[in-house]
Amino acid sequence: MTLTTFKTDKIGIIASTLCMIHCIATPFLFLAKTCSTSCCETSPNWWSSLDFLFLLISFFAIYQSSKNSSKLWMKYALWTSWAVLLIVLLNEKTHLFSLSDYAIYLPALALVVLHIYNLKFCQCKTDLCCTQLNSKEKTIH
Repeated sequence: MTLTTFKTDKIGIIASTLCMIHCIATPFLFLAKTCSTSCCETSPNWWSSLDFLFLLISFFAIYQSSKNSSKLWMKYALWTSWAVLLIVLLNEKTHLFSLSDYAIYLPALALVVLHIYNLKFCQCKTDLCCTQLNSKEKTIH
């Protein structure tokens, strides 16, 4: 179980970090392109779809990591950060309300930090740990 959590936290860290690099690089790449040619103001579809690819990878990483985390608050923190990232990305595509372009960095950075914290401090040492945690959650709900 720990090996699975270890891998999914690493995948979550990598996906969130690549998402942030993608978001940081986008303005610079397309600023250079608009300076050289004046044909396109927006990014190509394949580049924009990377946002959702990272989001999908993060979903599965968070699903597995939260399933095996020893801390209940970590599960909520991971899912809340992911939901905020989803909302910011959807807003970026639809422009429903005004948000700073920098708003995407906070949930992406939060996911990186939370995955690192989960990897270091929230691992079940035995199968019994997560089994007990999951049974406590079932009695709460």
